[in-house]
Amino acid sequence: MLTDESWGPVMINNTTTIGLSALVVLCASSAAAQLPKRLPNPADSLLARLVGQWDMRGEVRGRPAAYNAVGEWTLAHKYVELHLRDRAKAGYEALVFLGADTLAGHVLVHWLDNTGAAFSVPAGTGSVIGDTLRFEFAYSSGPFRDTFIYRRRPNEWYMLLESGDGHGGWKPFATYVARRRADAVSRPE
Repeated sequence: MLTDESWGPVMINNTTTIGLSALVVLCASSAAAQLPKRLPNPADSLLARLVGQWDMRGEVRGRPAAYNAVGEWTLAHKYVELHLRDRAKAGYEALVFLGADTLAGHVLVHWLDNTGAAFSVPAGTGSVIGDTLRFEFAYSSGPFRDTFIYRRRPNEWYMLLESGDGHGGWKPFATYVARRRADAVSRPE
């Protein structure tokens, strides 16, 4: 018998221990059985093309921008983490997590950057059509859309980020071309 000063005597025996252990195992297996099974998604092969080291160049609000970007699978191969770092000192930095949804052809993106947590909500939702990933974000200040187009030849990404114009249309926020770094060693997937 154990004594707990706040609860008084506590009786623990083998039957109680076995019963509690069985309950924990039953609850854990039940919770795991309720998780949605993720079927292969056409987005997976396109997301895999983001894996590697990239030289990103383009414009943000009309000003030149250059980033080093590294894409790699993370979190049990469920997301591609794209780490963007501005080449300017104390510049922009982002961690972008892109993953296939449980619905075929649908994708999700979580964009976290050094502008702060308030601008990382909500997650973007979107779809895959051919070699194009398109995400939309419903920010409180208005809609935002990212379109990533993979160009098989010459093995590069064109990225267009747009903000809603207030009239149902879109206006460019940023454009980039991401080219695989020649000095990077490619890793097979």
